Amino acid sequence: MWTHKAWDFSAAAPAQERLRAYAEWCDAVEGNTTFYATPSRETVAGWARQTPADFRFVVKLPKPVTHEFRLGAGGDRALAGFLHAIEPLGSRAHALWIQLPGSFGPGDLDVLAGFLRRLPAAYEYAVEVRHPAFFREPAALEGILEKAGVEWVPFDTTVMFASPPTSDAERDAWEKKPRMPLRERALTARPIVRYLGRDDSARTVEGWQRWVEVVAGWLREGRSPTVFVHTPDNNEAPGLARRFHEEVRARTPGLPPLPEPTGPLTLF
Repeated sequence: MWTHKAWDFSAAAPAQERLRAYAEWCDAVEGNTTFYATPSRETVAGWARQTPADFRFVVKLPKPVTHEFRLGAGGDRALAGFLHAIEPLGSRAHALWIQLPGSFGPGDLDVLAGFLRRLPAAYEYAVEVRHPAFFREPAALEGILEKAGVEWVPFDTTVMFASPPTSDAERDAWEKKPRMPLRERALTARPIVRYLGRDDSARTVEGWQRWVEVVAGWLREGRSPTVFVHTPDNNEAPGLARRFHEEVRARTPGLPPLPEPTGPLTLF
């Protein structure tokens, strides 16, 4: 997301310029809306115009591809339309994000392997699974992903579920977010992490300390990680993302700083 009513730097900008404002704060974004509807090619070209060449989009494949047809041939038309639409992103398409439903389990691995073989080589890919069996016995899935050069995206919700919710936003997250086991292993040179904290920024920061060390280690290994920081209401997410980056940078001095915003982040 790059627009949120609590982010003054984004909400105050014209609709067609909000991504440009966001790109002054963070250098990557999750393209979650493409799961629900494929944008027009012209819209995507506008995204490219608003962002620098090194900006990273991690764009989710459409729901018909992953959830309705479960990577089967019935979703090929939707996939083709999606690939045509996002082409203007060029190198900004850092990874195409294949988020699979919780019912997609080890018995479906042959389908996943076949799907990955059909994908065009022009893009990098990352898979997010939610079936608990993959985390208990990860070897088979890891083998398929490593052979295809595809990353496994962890969604770290352990801090959220470490203690009961204390607000409406946290209660909503408890109902809707998956309780995922912790996973810290990268399979490719471009790992992606999704992290969900709490309303309390101190707890969010405390919970990400393991990721600061992991990400700094990946950078020392020559990998290029991308980390997305969320909170239940996301009101403070941009500032927290910048703080995470600075904590990693303190351990890896060669890491460049994020863009310097031209205006302050003001919350309503």
